[in-house]
Amino acid sequence: MSINKPYVDINLLPALIPVFPLDGALMLPRGNLPLNIFEPRYMTMIDDALKTERLIGMIQPDVMSDMERGEFKLHSVGCLGRLTQLAETGDGRYIISLTGVIRFKLVEELWVITPYRQCIVAYEPFAEDLIPHSGESLVDRRAVLEALRAYAERTKIKIDWKSIDQTSNEDLVNALSMMSPFGPKEKQALLEASDLKARAEVLVAITEMELARGQGAGSTLQ
Repeated sequence: MSINKPYVDINLLPALIPVFPLDGALMLPRGNLPLNIFEPRYMTMIDDALKTERLIGMIQPDVMSDMERGEFKLHSVGCLGRLTQLAETGDGRYIISLTGVIRFKLVEELWVITPYRQCIVAYEPFAEDLIPHSGESLVDRRAVLEALRAYAERTKIKIDWKSIDQTSNEDLVNALSMMSPFGPKEKQALLEASDLKARAEVLVAITEMELARGQGAGSTLQ
């Protein structure tokens, strides 16, 4: 998805960002993540983001870690997103969409007075995320489609193959990664893959493992 303010330089991005820890959620650069916001602290986070650059970091809590201050520690890698859509529901919720900008490395979580968490992050390891379609030519599209076809047949999901054929390698790999019904551990592996080629390989490997175990939740991808 396009945004009104494209970012082309990591130096234009804030080092201190609000973060939204959400288990099992995956956002990738240029991907669109819809969210239903209802907790008061995250309603406040959205209000504050609207006053600035509208940038929010999505990151998974590390539920295998020890808790601090009543919260799980965070994984070391997340993704910065820009708030691109917002609707008020009339019953105290926001329906929003975040568009992924760039992944980040968590440097330090700060003690803050805001009800939501804030972190110092670094973007240098993922600077190529700002380049649309970077590394697309290296993706084994055939392997991705074969894995998708096998998964669709096993789980009886419906696939809009016409739309798939018209989708770029970047959009295909990232959309399938974000929409996949895999668990938090697998989603984190997809997020941390070094580049698009590696993410495609991780996606195929996870899909093949799920097929080997005979698992998979039915859904509709289109």
